[in-house]
Amino acid sequence: MLDVTLLGCGGTMPLPNRWLTSLYVKYNGRGILIDCGEGTQIAMKEAGVSAHDVDLILLTHYHGDHVMGLPGILMSMGMSGRTEPVTIAGPKNLSTVVSGLCVAAGIPFGLEGMELTEEVCELAHGFGPQLHIRAYALKHSVPTYGYTIELERLRRFDPERAKALDIPVKYWGRLQKGEIVREPGLVYTPDMVLMEERKGIKIAYCTDTRPTDRIIQAGKYADLMILEGMYGEDERLEAARIKKHMIFSEAAELASNANATELWLTHYSPSEVHPENYIENARAIFPNTLCGTCGMHKTLNFTDM
Repeated sequence: MLDVTLLGCGGTMPLPNRWLTSLYVKYNGRGILIDCGEGTQIAMKEAGVSAHDVDLILLTHYHGDHVMGLPGILMSMGMSGRTEPVTIAGPKNLSTVVSGLCVAAGIPFGLEGMELTEEVCELAHGFGPQLHIRAYALKHSVPTYGYTIELERLRRFDPERAKALDIPVKYWGRLQKGEIVREPGLVYTPDMVLMEERKGIKIAYCTDTRPTDRIIQAGKYADLMILEGMYGEDERLEAARIKKHMIFSEAAELASNANATELWLTHYSPSEVHPENYIENARAIFPNTLCGTCGMHKTLNFTDM
């Protein structure tokens, strides 16, 4: 399962009851943080999640409302007793940005960087082979990436088929995990003993972008898409185009075309004090749309399909 908490849903500047952009995803007791706007460490405390457990930080881009909370988060992690290194991924110039932000943070653990240069890439990480994290380039005023987090579901193992093929029991676990077993004169492949593919769990996240087909491809059949809705009113489309952001109805169109299950809107303009007033602009296109709020939480489990 994946636990998802929208820590902050504001863009540009925080409001009294709205923290800036950040998303927390927990898997097997370990945390992934996407973006880290000002106030993220306070938002984490309010949501009851721990900065200590964050092993991977994914930055979409380097505008201040997405990164200015980074020094505070890293300091909090150090004060909590963390000693293990933290990996940070982001667009070009990652090391320059992070070192500049954290010059006064006094971090007692190492930072490992993954600079993104390809338009679409899969990130190496230590969360296990079933978890896949991919970055995809977006269309903003500076280099910007969206991310998908996909938890693969193991296929059911067929013991009767394994017995019929005289495959020793000691190899069953390795085959179920998708490993090819090679022994002198013998090769056992997972397809010999595994049943049909099963649907996993998928989250697709992006902010600060104009609509692109790449967002649709990345979000195909996602259980949850979290997309920016800078403005709620359709009349503000031209402003969104100029600033390279999206309005509610554009985000809903992307979720609909991706055949997603659920859409959360986020990254509201400070002028959108009551984004819920415009939610029907999105629901008219994609009915299962929710206005994201700070601390909003959902646990995604495997379905029986």
